[in-house]
Amino acid sequence: QVQLVESGGGLVQPGGSLRLSCAASRSIFSIPTMAWYRQAPGKQRDVVGTITTGGNTIYADSVKGRFTISRDNAKNTMYLQMNSLKPEDTAVYYCFLFDSIRAYWGQGTQVTVSS
Repeated sequence: QVQLVESGGGLVQPGGSLRLSCAASRSIFSIPTMAWYRQAPGKQRDVVGTITTGGNTIYADSVKGRFTISRDNAKNTMYLQMNSLKPEDTAVYYCFLFDSIRAYWGQGTQVTVSS
């Protein structure tokens, strides 16, 4: 069992930045890939990006160049640095991992981009 807890969401103006964290309740060292997803009101949950245990990342086209995913295996934490935020980035952001047996989701953290 793994519990994932996101934090760092909030209200930010367009062009601003936020850093989300996803803390896992156990070691993530052996987890090959972790991911961030987001879900806007009335829309499906979409992947924002993924990161391997070695730090290789892939991003959705909509966030490429603005968002950066990182992970600190020693702290069992994954991060999402979001810069140049746009109103269309407004969503609940979720962290995700699959440990080869089952998938785990965090509870989500709300990000609202508005002036």
